[in-house]
Amino acid sequence: MVLGRSAIDPSRAPAMLDTGTWDPAAAAAAISRGAESWAARAGGAPGSPGSPPASPVLSCEGKRVFLAELPDSQRVFLEVGPGGGGLLGKPFHQVRLGDGRFLSAHPTDASVIDFFCRRLSPPNAPRALGRTPRIGIGTRMSTLVWPGAFAAMDEKGFAANTIQNSVRELNLLDDLRRGVPPERRYAAGFGMIESGYTGSTFEGLWVAGVLAALAHPRPLAYGADADHIQLRRSDPSLEQAFRVVDAARYYTFFTIDAADILSYGALTDEASGDEHARRAIPDDRERREVLAWHEEAGRRGAPIPPDVLGRCVEKYWAAFRALGLIGERLAALRSGAPYDLEFAFDEHPPEIAGPDCITTDEELRFVAREVTRRGLPVTHLAPNFGVEKGFDYRIIDGLQGLEKRVASHQRIAGELGFLLDVHSADDLSAATCRAIGHATGGQLHYKISPSLHLLFAQTVHDCAPEAFGPWWDDAVSYAREEARSGSRFAADCLAAWEAGARDRSPTQEVFRHFFFAYPGRRGPDGGFLHREALYSFPAGLYREYQSRVSSFLRAIAADLFGR
Repeated sequence: MVLGRSAIDPSRAPAMLDTGTWDPAAAAAAISRGAESWAARAGGAPGSPGSPPASPVLSCEGKRVFLAELPDSQRVFLEVGPGGGGLLGKPFHQVRLGDGRFLSAHPTDASVIDFFCRRLSPPNAPRALGRTPRIGIGTRMSTLVWPGAFAAMDEKGFAANTIQNSVRELNLLDDLRRGVPPERRYAAGFGMIESGYTGSTFEGLWVAGVLAALAHPRPLAYGADADHIQLRRSDPSLEQAFRVVDAARYYTFFTIDAADILSYGALTDEASGDEHARRAIPDDRERREVLAWHEEAGRRGAPIPPDVLGRCVEKYWAAFRALGLIGERLAALRSGAPYDLEFAFDEHPPEIAGPDCITTDEELRFVAREVTRRGLPVTHLAPNFGVEKGFDYRIIDGLQGLEKRVASHQRIAGELGFLLDVHSADDLSAATCRAIGHATGGQLHYKISPSLHLLFAQTVHDCAPEAFGPWWDDAVSYAREEARSGSRFAADCLAAWEAGARDRSPTQEVFRHFFFAYPGRRGPDGGFLHREALYSFPAGLYREYQSRVSSFLRAIAADLFGR
């Protein structure tokens, strides 16, 4: 089919479309050819029960519904029962069966999947999990990650956001349809990147992830995280943030990244805390009311010094205004359906160094209290613990200092009903992971993403070395391009490789930091150059990858949760 200015094969380009039924005519023909067999799979019919369906069979109003996979990899909801009406709306195809019942087919469009989950409450529907501890499992390789993730969850019994990618990693489906070139966005600790480098879309990842979970035979506690929805100085009207929220409306978890609009200088410049509060809240009455509320909260609990309080007001005020508007947008979109909302202030803009904006106890206490004062629907907080992308913990206070900081933050967040989130956790060693798990008592949300992507590249290197070569060349070319543009980091990675053995290995720093763009690399016509090839390897390679994913996640669960 044509998407935008290029052709795609949806069976080899997953997680792009907002449906698993991209060719209804072909689906209808396949269903008609095997109507009696499909009906038998639902059970409750004369004759053989047939082979099992792709998901548990659910019963409602005398009808039986299940998710089915067709020979061309399309997915449909099939409904067997009396009458021509449909439980999921108007079917796109119907067959009258020999016993007088009807076989009705419904598309797995995003809206239909959402309605299916809300009306029939299947055991593996995505859910807002609130303060349930979990792992955030970044799915840069979309459908290839879930079998291994589900296996680890089955064995270790942990919850997860198994659908998780950020605004930097995903496209908006509407942009692909219109052939819009990828937008450049900032990634903390790296620089500017072209967004959408996984090739997936917000809409498509949710559809593919929920369908994969619905087909899984064992219960799963999982959610879907629209990660790092950025609040940006260049977008004061929140137009771009609202577009992402609209595209991700069916997700159960929303991460609002405020790093770019925080007033970092408020904590360090020479102006008094009172002056900072005046800058943020010019209205005298409103400012006095806000400060008085926090002072009273301090009398009931731990006080925030007045100078620090005023500085925190200015640092976070614009972010809170935007967070309130995002909350209103979500409430309108979701019509009362519950969701988790994370306020993330762990990252930083390019002019601020990561270790310079480690969150203090007073800051976190102010944020937690201000969320409470405003009645915002925030469930999770992501402060800056000193964790940096690309590095294990390296702040001078060491793991003892990190554990002490995280434990203190845990007490503050927990007292007011919030769960802490740890981002950029991929590069943390097992010892660091265990320190964080110990400090929180396993009560946290721990996010990973690049590591599972790199694990796939390592699997390709080991199992299909001829296919790894182009990926390596792309990573080195990308690093050289960035070095020519002035990136000292890229130049250092290249120099380290050129000074060493120069082996083409995924463990080389130049590959580890610049490999990510390859799956979503686009040609002059806007089409994806490599993506379909990455989903066309022999099944054995994918089984090996899924085994590695499961082992990796089981180890993290053991370090965090003691399982």
